[in-house]
Amino acid sequence: MQYKTPIIEKPHRLPKEFYKGEITVFYTLCIKDRKKLFENSITVGVFVNILREALEKFKCRDFAYVFMPDHVHLVIEGAEESSDLWSMIKWYKQKTGYWLSKNAENIKWQKDYYDHIHQKKSDFTANMVYVLNNPVRKKLCDDWQKYEFIGSISYDIKDLINW
Repeated sequence: MQYKTPIIEKPHRLPKEFYKGEITVFYTLCIKDRKKLFENSITVGVFVNILREALEKFKCRDFAYVFMPDHVHLVIEGAEESSDLWSMIKWYKQKTGYWLSKNAENIKWQKDYYDHIHQKKSDFTANMVYVLNNPVRKKLCDDWQKYEFIGSISYDIKDLINW
């Protein structure tokens, strides 16, 4: 008889209280099996509108969003002490996941996502440039400013880069 050792998943996320307040978090949310979803302005527009709703609901602002064909980068900050970025991203994934279930056959989010709580103001611009240059690195365009699916609901991105 063979015994199987159960797989014990280690927690890889910080406690929820770390995602509250006036903080900035860099998120990457991926589509399961790397299926391409974000290739037209209608779909991206739906996801941006849901993002707008999430930001308002959880008292957050976005520095940037970058919709790649099979994943999205979001740079989100808490606008006040009561902001809850963990709940915001959870709600965003649920709401967009529901939309996917009704509108995109066999396309779902990956179960989890990647995040990085930004702590050093001095590295902010470098991290933003890295995120914004994602389409350039993937050869989708030669200049991030020409990429159709980059933007911000809360700010003018070009002003942030010069800030």
